[in-house]
Amino acid sequence: MQEYFDARLERWLGAASLIVISLISLGNVVTRYLTGGSFSFTEEFSVFLLVVLTFAGASVALRRNRHIRISFLERRLPARFRGALILFQGLCGLIVLGLITWYGGKLAFQEYQWESLSPGLGLPQWWYLVWLPVLSALMVWRLVQQTRERLNGRLRDDP
Repeated sequence: MQEYFDARLERWLGAASLIVISLISLGNVVTRYLTGGSFSFTEEFSVFLLVVLTFAGASVALRRNRHIRISFLERRLPARFRGALILFQGLCGLIVLGLITWYGGKLAFQEYQWESLSPGLGLPQWWYLVWLPVLSALMVWRLVQQTRERLNGRLRDDP
């Protein structure tokens, strides 16, 4: 059953992001301690990887039905109304994630068109921003999977 709720890609991205953030931060601390200076790229990469980690973790939580929500009403409703509430919850999530995907994609494309560079390292800004619509679109897919499983009764929202 575990493989059924798997979000392998997101788990891998989250773990890799956390490992790289840890290594970058450790290297920066050691360098600062030994030389009095620090790496210039650490903050820029750490913030980017933190965004990837956040979206990857949220996607895993969606797939495993572990997002925080108030389910008091859902547990109290009769079964015939519960499905409508689950659909409403899924639709609300779909709207929010759809807007993030759309506007995130628009922002990444504009940064690509304008050839904006990152302030720290001078890398193309869209390299960082393109992950926002990609990972939020992946979250849309995980939300659809979760909603379908909840409607079929394979995922329950137990307290």
